[in-house]
Amino acid sequence: MRFYVESWSPDYGAAVDDSMQLSTTEVDVTCERPADQWQPIAPPPSTAASSCIVFVDGVRRVDARVWVHTTDSGLRQGLCASYAAGAVRCDGRASLAAAMVCRGVFCPGNGVEPIVTRHATYRPRPASGEMPEQLWIAIQDQMADLEAKAAIQAGAGGDAGVVVVDGPLRDRRHVPGVAGYVKSHQVRYLGPAHEEVVTALAAGERTPVFFLGGRFARWSWYLRLPHGSGHPWAGIVRLEAPADLDVTAAAALADRLAVALPRFASRPHEDARAPQNLHPIAALERELRHRLGDPGLLERGLRVAAASSS
Repeated sequence: MRFYVESWSPDYGAAVDDSMQLSTTEVDVTCERPADQWQPIAPPPSTAASSCIVFVDGVRRVDARVWVHTTDSGLRQGLCASYAAGAVRCDGRASLAAAMVCRGVFCPGNGVEPIVTRHATYRPRPASGEMPEQLWIAIQDQMADLEAKAAIQAGAGGDAGVVVVDGPLRDRRHVPGVAGYVKSHQVRYLGPAHEEVVTALAAGERTPVFFLGGRFARWSWYLRLPHGSGHPWAGIVRLEAPADLDVTAAAALADRLAVALPRFASRPHEDARAPQNLHPIAALERELRHRLGDPGLLERGLRVAAASSS
């Protein structure tokens, strides 16, 4: 019997969901290569990595679940959450270029006021409803906006050749020079024949660029990082680029990232999400989580503020 051991820590779920659902998004695999000519692509030897890459990421944490009296709907459920975003510039050395922390009370309805505690103030943030997934999406949206601000502050549109944001692009498509970096896979975009090209990739090779339609239209491709071991999808990441690029520009970006990203790949003894959790992103996550503050202290502050609220 053949089996594989996943290097990605089970504490983070699975890097590849074994029940990946087939995407309903429009997919065009013929953009860079005809469908019957798909094969792994190694960047041309002349491909130069960008001299400056900015890595952007965000973190979020629920500090407390709350009930809030709104002026239009009465008592509604909400979340008090802390979220942060930052950027690391890699231009021969790595340096923290931006770090921002915000806190919000996420709740639907009118009349939600700031919650002021001894240690922090939670500003009102709208949510479409009080179901857990609606509140979580509201936090995610605010964090994505903060990530875009961090990217701009760190040099996007200036000397940064590429801005790599952790996760799908979605509403961050307007950031100059941006590329989305997806570490894990829950959706199947390719058919079996083209997935075979993904699993055949060697370290530093990529698939042809393909187009994903829908609300967040974008270019995409797969890349294998070094230091992955085990099953055929080990070390595979998916990247995205804005749809307003032409296919030639998207392919050129794919080549530059195929040259640049492998040198930032982590190893299993260094990171529980190796090799996909790149060194700059891992270091940024640690710094941002530290800046979120002590969760116990913040929760106690919220409880004291709730007890004295009118």
